[in-house]
Amino acid sequence: MNFLPEKIDNYAVKHSEKEPKLLEELSKETWQKVLNPRMLSGHFQGRILSILSKIKQPENILEIGTYTGYSALCLAEGLVKKGFLHTIDCNEELKGFSKKYFDKSDYKNQIIQHTGDALKIIPTINTAFDLVFIDADKPNYSNYFHAVINKMNKGGIILSDNVLWSGKVTEKLQINDENTKELIIYNKLLHDDIRVQTVLLPIRDGLTVSLVL
Repeated sequence: MNFLPEKIDNYAVKHSEKEPKLLEELSKETWQKVLNPRMLSGHFQGRILSILSKIKQPENILEIGTYTGYSALCLAEGLVKKGFLHTIDCNEELKGFSKKYFDKSDYKNQIIQHTGDALKIIPTINTAFDLVFIDADKPNYSNYFHAVINKMNKGGIILSDNVLWSGKVTEKLQINDENTKELIIYNKLLHDDIRVQTVLLPIRDGLTVSLVL
């Protein structure tokens, strides 16, 4: 969902960095062949992920929620030469799809794919992270934060996607709406936790940037 007027949104996209050709191909195939293609980060948000990663120049990145690999490739653009990106997804069926594009990229030897329950996999990754991107099942957002916060280097960044949830976080909570309920809790957690400094950006469906203090 976009919260800006369409012509303003289009202007912002037009005056941002062009989408790399490989990502154009990935996006096109995702829309053609994969269920729920709206889950794709897409051109504008992808360029935001890319530039944040380039500013940070991380040695180790963790992504929770690979989907078809678009956001992983954007984040990998900022990796140092000897850096690694660990990406986790529970969907075994999409592993080959994303790997195909990882292998076509300049980062094929820097991206490590994990398939399964992120909360079980994260403790097994024996490294500290400079950048984390959370974009998976919403009811576990707080659990993911707690799983990674003690594995973050000081000055690390935690990015969290879909935190506005089509604006539902500002409306009366509907019974049995677990996604919105958890995102409200999660947004408060990031706001109140003294270990991070957080700003919520109304980009696309909401992107939170949390600096680890």
